[in-house]
Amino acid sequence: MKEEKVDVAIIGGGPAGLAAALSAKRVGAGKVLILDRNKELGGILFQCIHNGFGLHRFKEDLTGPEYAQRFIDEVKEMKIEVKLETMVMEINSSREILATNHKEGIFRVKATSLVLAMGCRERTREMLSIPGVRLAGILTAGVAQQWVNLEGYLPGKEVVILGSGDIGLIMARRLTLEGAEVKAVVEMMPYPGGLIRNVVQCLQDFDIPLLLERTVTFIYGRNRVEAVTVAKVDAKGESIPGTEKVIPCDTLLLSVGLIPENELSSLARIEIDSSTGGPVIDERMQTSVDGIFACGNVVQVHDLVDYVSQQGEIAGKSAALYALGKLKPAKRIIKLKRGRNIRFLTPQRISDQEKVTLFIRVANPEQKVKLRVGEGIIEQTKPLVRPNQMVVWTVPFGDFKLSDLREMEVSVIREK
Repeated sequence: MKEEKVDVAIIGGGPAGLAAALSAKRVGAGKVLILDRNKELGGILFQCIHNGFGLHRFKEDLTGPEYAQRFIDEVKEMKIEVKLETMVMEINSSREILATNHKEGIFRVKATSLVLAMGCRERTREMLSIPGVRLAGILTAGVAQQWVNLEGYLPGKEVVILGSGDIGLIMARRLTLEGAEVKAVVEMMPYPGGLIRNVVQCLQDFDIPLLLERTVTFIYGRNRVEAVTVAKVDAKGESIPGTEKVIPCDTLLLSVGLIPENELSSLARIEIDSSTGGPVIDERMQTSVDGIFACGNVVQVHDLVDYVSQQGEIAGKSAALYALGKLKPAKRIIKLKRGRNIRFLTPQRISDQEKVTLFIRVANPEQKVKLRVGEGIIEQTKPLVRPNQMVVWTVPFGDFKLSDLREMEVSVIREK
């Protein structure tokens, strides 16, 4: 079996993996290798032909392909090795990779350091347990996006979208522009799941109804979807009898959340955070396994690709320093705990860095609040926090004496 040795191996060629590879190379890593199962680099970005990418990073309004191409061009310029159409089958805690492709067959890669950037996948109908037989016309919003934007197929003409995640909102507009009628976007929560700008631009601007605190309780049809039942839900998410309404349609799109792809992480016995579904990391993006780093949507699902790239750069730099023997061991470990109204938080632990960027998603919307770390160690006022918008907070931990602390709580506090 062929075996290859590299300084930094990166699994995944999406925005996180591309940023990690470039960062690792800039820091001075020798051989950097990207492994990706797709036919081209860029991940999901090439089917995201809408604009709104790069506003934070490049201060420009780019489409997904435009954003990806900027990184791909740099990867080519820096002559970073890439293996496409390559499936990684196994990894272990010794940073050994077992992979396969049609050119080389099965081969091994031994990496001095390893970056996980596998991204995420969509939740399916099976995870929702919606009654009804198996029919044509039920698909995830991401698959519909691929059909319309890359393959030129319209999945249906009368559409109901379950879930108001960003992909579902964007597809509501896209399908409308292609001539389909979007009957409604149905959301179980009392607030939309996607960015407010997408609610305005994709639903309100096209007069598409957003039905909050409702869900699909039944799917009708023989060979293809013919209608769905939509009902109101209570605070526990259970349907309320007598509130049912049947909506005729031929297609049901599911936009009900994303799950980090961490089957490989589990093989390497990396500690997984039950709240994010991704690896537990420190501020250098290092996981619980020495020399293995993780970044992007494999750590937690982001709302903006700019933050995915930011995490990728941190992971790539750290992986390169580790490979070069220059990543200093942590002098201490402080665990960050989720406090009041914190749905998830990364990193989950910090060491002795001067500044740490926290990525936070709250559980419930609130106005006039403060983000707090520890017992009043540092606070930041926020006029509004929403579950559908990640809070990114750079905390200057180096300004505080934390030598005696072993854990700190991050919370959202109401202002008095």
